Amino acid sequence: MADRSQFRLLGQRRFLPFFLTQFLGALNDNFFKNALLFMITYGLARGLLGLPTDIAVNLAALLFILPFVLFSGIAGELADKYDKAQVIRWVKLAEIGIMLVAAVGLWLGWYALMLALLFLMGAQSTFFGPVKYAILPQVLDDDELVGGNALVEMGTFVAILLGMLAAGVVMGVGGAEHWVALGVLVMAVLGYLAARQVPSAPAAVPGLILKLQPLRQTWALIRIARENHAVFQSVLAISWFWFLGAAYLTQFPNFAKVDLLGDESVVTLLLAVFIIGIALGSMLCEKLSGHRVELGIVPIGSLGLSLFGVDLYFSVPAAPVQSDWWLLLTHHEGLRVLADLLGVGLFGGFFIVPLYAFVQQEAEPGKRARVIAALNVINALFMVASALVGALMLGPLGLSIPEFLLVLSIANLVVAGYVYSRVPEFALRFVIWCLSHTIYRVRHEGLDHIPEEGPAILVCNHVSYMDALVIAGAVKRPVRFVMDDRIFNMPLLGGFFRLAQTIPIAPRSKKPEVYQTAMDKVAEELAAGHLVCIFPEGKLTTDGEIDQFRQGIETLVARSPVPVVPMALQGLWGSVFSHKGGKAGTHPPKRFWSRIGLVAGPVWSPEQVSAEGLEATVRNLRGSQA
Repeated sequence: MADRSQFRLLGQRRFLPFFLTQFLGALNDNFFKNALLFMITYGLARGLLGLPTDIAVNLAALLFILPFVLFSGIAGELADKYDKAQVIRWVKLAEIGIMLVAAVGLWLGWYALMLALLFLMGAQSTFFGPVKYAILPQVLDDDELVGGNALVEMGTFVAILLGMLAAGVVMGVGGAEHWVALGVLVMAVLGYLAARQVPSAPAAVPGLILKLQPLRQTWALIRIARENHAVFQSVLAISWFWFLGAAYLTQFPNFAKVDLLGDESVVTLLLAVFIIGIALGSMLCEKLSGHRVELGIVPIGSLGLSLFGVDLYFSVPAAPVQSDWWLLLTHHEGLRVLADLLGVGLFGGFFIVPLYAFVQQEAEPGKRARVIAALNVINALFMVASALVGALMLGPLGLSIPEFLLVLSIANLVVAGYVYSRVPEFALRFVIWCLSHTIYRVRHEGLDHIPEEGPAILVCNHVSYMDALVIAGAVKRPVRFVMDDRIFNMPLLGGFFRLAQTIPIAPRSKKPEVYQTAMDKVAEELAAGHLVCIFPEGKLTTDGEIDQFRQGIETLVARSPVPVVPMALQGLWGSVFSHKGGKAGTHPPKRFWSRIGLVAGPVWSPEQVSAEGLEATVRNLRGSQA
């Protein structure tokens, strides 16, 4: 598996220059922004428009976010209309100009100019955001998308941490303004040099007409993102994560000072542990997802976010003592706080990386950059809302910071439940992921025979009640299953089959209405370009052998002439969900994490299809491994 590790991408030109470009951009943004906030807070930037410190700090934050609302529309259109590598170079060239003016202003002490430059930096980030994520599906294969996103998220959060730390270090030395001026200019130049090495990523819609109507374009972005229901719900889930992340990052200084009685080093330690957790969680996503876009780990991420967030409330010392970073690391109460923050960050990585990859994969290629731009707008609005909610709860409502974080952890479960109810695929993939990591280890062979797009029928032997979930977990594309209505209507498993949009069917002689409805639904799904899987035996095997295939497969193909892929399940006979040893579910499993197989054969054209021929092929694919 080493050759498939995400880290190999860092040695390839199609990814490394882009990674360095986005890393240096995030580092520069956070270095400049935090250095400016330090200057405002500690009085170095005296006379900044004559504003009080609190107002100046919040004005700086607002000016950085405002461009995301104003300019995301044109940014998304540019990224769809032009070569994305070229757009990246334009943006990084603009960064050099912005940072050159910033360097002059810092060197000469023109601090009022810094607020205007902060707005321009926000604008530069606004134009980089859509191309940053839209380029990944163009330069990475499907099985690299999660790993690539994990590296980008890891790089972004490490850059945020390093930018904060670097700003703090520089502000502690003499001539800080000069060092900041030099630093931002050097990083901007390095970022542009890296951008020049990014390979071409051709335009998705070269004929797109640009419109300079900021607010109308922003609203148009939201409409585009809403066209795909699952994508839009994922966008909202990502923005909720940024709502939580902004709340944690904003409260760390006061949390360290008031609730832990810590000095500045404690703030730095809390930030470092939290961000390291997100980076580690991001890196683990590729391993947990099996090199595919796996929504099944998103519910795990949301559950972990809440559990560790709730425990953080209970881990805060009742009687804290004055502490520094070392005392926090060597005291059991401090270690528990750090462990909870690490857990929140870790499961945050599980939560956000698959969602970003899913949005990139499912968004229509010609609108992908604009969907990402819409995501950036909603992210910005959610982060503003986070600040307002924090001010309300910690101010008029009188909550402490631990109580505020506890409320957010509970609210996270409510938000997660809402999203998963609106997009059942999350819950379905979660069940499938749990099965494949507890009861079964699935080995698959020949699944590349399944078409990457367009309609097809999958034909498979029927061994256990878990067959559909095993197949759904192994096949990259969503699959619609045709299943005996008696299994479909089972009290417990039936709920999961409904989530999977399974199509119930019954013998035509016994339930002609159910049979005809199923046939119509299959034709409808195939016409929509989906995969449909059927079990032509019509029932679970009672002896482990493959039963005779019924003629229904021939009827389906005659009505909808599409390719047919024969498949065979191996090793499921004898599992707790099979009929070996009696009725399924009445005998305990012999072992967990059992090795099973799913083997697919070459595609059959519609003209080749016969029930007898497919049955013989499936028997050969299964071999002796019942």
